[in-house]
Amino acid sequence: MSASSPTVAVPPFRGRIGDDPRSGYYAAPHRYRLHLSPACPHCLQIAVTHSLLGLGDVLPVTLLPAVPDAPDGGHRALRPLYDASAHLHPGPALAPVLHDNWTGTIVSTHAPDIVRDLARRFGGHGTCLLPRESDEAFSAVEGLCEQGVSATAQRAGLHGGDRADRETALAALLRALDVLELRLASHEYVLGDELTLADVRLWVTLVQLDTVHRHHLDASAVHRITEHPRLWAYARRLTAHPAFGRYLDLDGIARRHHAHCRGTEAAGAAVPIMDWTAYVGRRAPEPARRSV
Repeated sequence: MSASSPTVAVPPFRGRIGDDPRSGYYAAPHRYRLHLSPACPHCLQIAVTHSLLGLGDVLPVTLLPAVPDAPDGGHRALRPLYDASAHLHPGPALAPVLHDNWTGTIVSTHAPDIVRDLARRFGGHGTCLLPRESDEAFSAVEGLCEQGVSATAQRAGLHGGDRADRETALAALLRALDVLELRLASHEYVLGDELTLADVRLWVTLVQLDTVHRHHLDASAVHRITEHPRLWAYARRLTAHPAFGRYLDLDGIARRHHAHCRGTEAAGAAVPIMDWTAYVGRRAPEPARRSV
C-alpha cells in the first residue's frame, strides 16, 4: 500500500452531534475539542472545515504530530481519551478524535460524520458549507474522490497488481479526473458557484494524489494526470485560501507517508504536479502538541 494508518481494524466511535439537548450530544460553545494530525487526509479535511467555519473560539483544536508516537502506531496523547471512552479499547489511539469535555469521552473518530456535524450544527453564522439540497451531490463527490481517484491511484501504482491491472486502474483514475475537469468547466467550485464541503474533500484528495500516490506512479501516468488544467488551477486557487493553506504540512505528509509506506517508488516521484508552497497564503507550523 502507498500509505496507510496502522492496519489494526478497530471499529470507530460513531456518536453524532444533534440539534437539540435531547440528542445527548448537542452543539454548545467550548463543550468539545478536536484532536487532529493534519498530515492525515481525514484530519486535514476536518481542520480545513473547522477553519472555514471560523470555529476557533467555539471548538478548540489540539494538533498532534504527523507520525504517531506510540509503539502500536497510535498517539500517546490520545490513549487516555480512548481508555476513558471504552474499557480496554483494542488497537491504536488514532486521530481524528472529537472529544466531549463534559463527559470526558470520545464522541466520534469517524471523519465523514465529524465534518457533516461541524457544518450542520456549528455552521449557523452565515457560512453554509453543506446546504440541505446538496447533501446527495456531496456524497457523490465523496464517492468519486474515494473510489474514482484515491483507490484507483493506489491500484495504478507499482505496488499494485500486474501491468494490465495497473493500466486498467490508471484509465479509471483518468476518467474520474475527466469528470471533475468537466464539472469545473462551467462553475467556480465543484458543486456550483459556492464553496462547499465537496471542495474541501476534493482539495484534500488532490493533495494526496500529488504528495503521496504520485510517488508510486510512472512518469507517463503523472504527465497524463497533469492534463486537467482546470482541476489543477482550482487546486492552486484553493491552496491560496488561508483556511486551506493554513494546515497544509507538506513535510509532515512526507514523513507520515514514509513511516507507513511499503510500496515501490517510481519515476513519477520526480515529477511533482504542482508547487503547493508557492500558493499557500498562511502556514501553521506543526508543533509537537499544542492547542489552538
